[in-house]
Amino acid sequence: MGRFLKEKKVVILLSGRYAGKKAIIVKGFDDGDGVRPYGHALVAGVERAPLKVTKRMSQKKVAKRSKLKPFIKLVNYQHLMPTRYSLDVSLDKSKITKGSLKDPVKKQEARKEVKTQFEKRYQAGGHKWFFSKLRF
Repeated sequence: MGRFLKEKKVVILLSGRYAGKKAIIVKGFDDGDGVRPYGHALVAGVERAPLKVTKRMSQKKVAKRSKLKPFIKLVNYQHLMPTRYSLDVSLDKSKITKGSLKDPVKKQEARKEVKTQFEKRYQAGGHKWFFSKLRF
């Protein structure tokens, strides 16, 4: 089922705490494993999107409003809705793994890695849709 759910594909989560949030697929597990015998994916997404910025705002205020809050999660393919978009973010896959989700310290490091890469991509411009709140 997961052939079209490739790495760096933008998806929308459909259930759970992050329902309606956008994420990208870091790694897909089509055949499952011992703990999760179904197809699932490791996703990294935006929990809290950056706020609107205008020209009149000071540099300090712009920096504060340009921050975002990321999340990392293992999600069943059934709970993902693929989009037509892809996001070319270079995430360090040695830090963002299934094993890093079990250890709180490693999970925090992985979240920091995602945050820095997402903020760098946001500052560079482009992909405005991914970094905006989903309106429906």
